[in-house]
Amino acid sequence: MNKNILIVDDEPDLLKVISLRLKKTGYEVLGGVDGREALAMARQFVPDLIILDVFLPGIKGDDVARILKTDDELKHIPIILISATATTLDERAMDSGADAYLTKPFEPEELVGMVKNVLDKIEGQELIEIGYQGDH
Repeated sequence: MNKNILIVDDEPDLLKVISLRLKKTGYEVLGGVDGREALAMARQFVPDLIILDVFLPGIKGDDVARILKTDDELKHIPIILISATATTLDERAMDSGADAYLTKPFEPEELVGMVKNVLDKIEGQELIEIGYQGDH
């Protein structure tokens, strides 16, 4: 069974590149452009992994992560935060309960590798170092 990934980023070009690359790798991909849409899609589709840009319109990505991590039905979903603001990204990831983070710009292959590692970590229930490792 293919894993479903929800990607939410307000930059259409980046969203398209990431989506295409993940689809080529064999993942099913859903895309969104703002925080409210991210919450709605996560609740509707319950993806296997969520990639969130921090600076989204409506509700910021780290706030979306925080909301999802307090929802008993969705808190199991691993979340990767992405942002061009490296100076606060690690703090935002820890504070929101995200499982990993990646600083923009990044190569699509780098993100695909991180996605695979995070999903493997969840399936194998073993903790590995991926940018930031949550207390899960």
